[in-house]
Amino acid sequence: MTASRYLGVGALILVLLISALAVIYSKYQSRLIFIEIQKQERALDQYEVEWGQLQLELTTLAEQNRVEQVAREQLKLVMPLREKIIYIKP
Repeated sequence: MTASRYLGVGALILVLLISALAVIYSKYQSRLIFIEIQKQERALDQYEVEWGQLQLELTTLAEQNRVEQVAREQLKLVMPLREKIIYIKP
């Protein structure tokens, strides 16, 4: 073999090694990204559960019975007598 052939084979091996390292690096990066995606999906699931709980709590707190109960117990409000209620027509 001549020197130019050794140089060509050496260059080919160098390119092959660089290519292999690039594949390894890209695989490593894709695994890191995949792990981050899984973390974000778990966080999203937790937020969805929390959102559902907050919606349920909001529904419970906004119920007419709940509002009336808080008005009576905490604010000490009482319903006026029927004859004392004045209706205004629009």
